[in-house]
Amino acid sequence: MAIDAATVRKVARLARIAEPEERLEPLARELNGIIAWIEQLQEVDTDGVEPMTSAVAATLPLREDVVTDGGDSARVLANAPKTVDGFFVVPKVVE
Repeated sequence: MAIDAATVRKVARLARIAEPEERLEPLARELNGIIAWIEQLQEVDTDGVEPMTSAVAATLPLREDVVTDGGDSARVLANAPKTVDGFFVVPKVVE
């Protein structure tokens, strides 16, 4: 798929990006280079390759999922400058 200056102009207009006319042809060449690189990557045989989330095989240390500091709302609300009926009161920011 080749991208020309007319396509770049159309996409820029749709995206509401103001590009000068002299910049359209270089952008088309850059986009064609990116698409050629993607097409080259699609030629790589990835059958049997497991997906990976990191380049380094590392396991995260796990801990038991237990509540350690909760259920004491009076102590938590003691830090608030103002509370009403067990809730924090914050200033209104949207009118």
